[in-house]
Amino acid sequence: MSSSAQFLNSSEAAKRLGVSTKALRLYEQRGLVTPVRSAAGWRAYGPNEMARAAEIVALRALGLSLAQVARVLWGDAEDLEPALATHQATLEERARHLAATVEKVRGLRADLAQGQMPTAGELTRLLGPPSDLSIAFDLPWPWGGERFELRDVRALNYIIGPLGSGKTRLAQRLAETLPDAAFLGLDRLADGGAALRARLDTDPALKARVDESLAWLVEDGAVVSKPLVALLVGLESQGPAVLVVDMVEQGLDQAAQEALIAHLRRRGPGGRPLFLLTRSSAILDLAAVGPDESIIFCPANHSPPSRVAPYPGAPGYEAVATCLASPEVRARTEGVIAWRPQVA
Repeated sequence: MSSSAQFLNSSEAAKRLGVSTKALRLYEQRGLVTPVRSAAGWRAYGPNEMARAAEIVALRALGLSLAQVARVLWGDAEDLEPALATHQATLEERARHLAATVEKVRGLRADLAQGQMPTAGELTRLLGPPSDLSIAFDLPWPWGGERFELRDVRALNYIIGPLGSGKTRLAQRLAETLPDAAFLGLDRLADGGAALRARLDTDPALKARVDESLAWLVEDGAVVSKPLVALLVGLESQGPAVLVVDMVEQGLDQAAQEALIAHLRRRGPGGRPLFLLTRSSAILDLAAVGPDESIIFCPANHSPPSRVAPYPGAPGYEAVATCLASPEVRARTEGVIAWRPQVA
């Protein structure tokens, strides 16, 4: 290979493309991309291979299966038109929201020119799409009754905080207070998630939805496992309008986590709101947080939880980044809890 600096190994290529190395290997197995080989036999991705892989990733983001991706890459556009139509509808909705936000900013600037300061709520609402769903309640222990308000609930909401910060209590209170909400706790993993997985035998419609989601995840590099299936049963069950999930990464390896969050993002702003407790950098990639997502941070000092904007320099950003760990570290520290003083 000439100009070796232009070639990336599998790990580097996957990171740049935003997929797992298992996903890249699967693309290769399907004949969609063919990495070159170094003198030592290692896979390497040059400019041509990266361009091809980027095409695959883009088509996957449009909602195409790998079989559909293959047909498009081989010149059959039949599957591409409906995917582009759906994407166009999503972009048009975002354009309408952006135009409305521009008008809000114009109004706030006009008010500011006349000496009227915008409220914190007005500024917060500029950061994300509008939502009819909002909530306000008195916080439980360990906060001591402070008021918590969450306006414009997004499609994906991450709850994060250090050990002992109270994030699980916040999540449980959200599930109790939000209208038509459910809490999917870690009991989903009891006996390998047998109770949840048993529902597949009695609910054919649920099984079809889980099988479809599982097929997408496998195409993105995930390996089928009992924790993954149990989680999907909870996510795909119909009924609750809002779902709060405790430690969504529990029991999942990195490839499964990366495939899962990519799958959840594909739902777009129209999906039912999800609140995901996490401390995994694969689930909450701060560089990938979109306008339909929000981060709720629970500080170690038990100050009231607050939204944190996903960019360096924003209040709370560094604290959130400090809480995140790689999936390998999360797996090693599974079950660790914060020390609590004995009550006399």
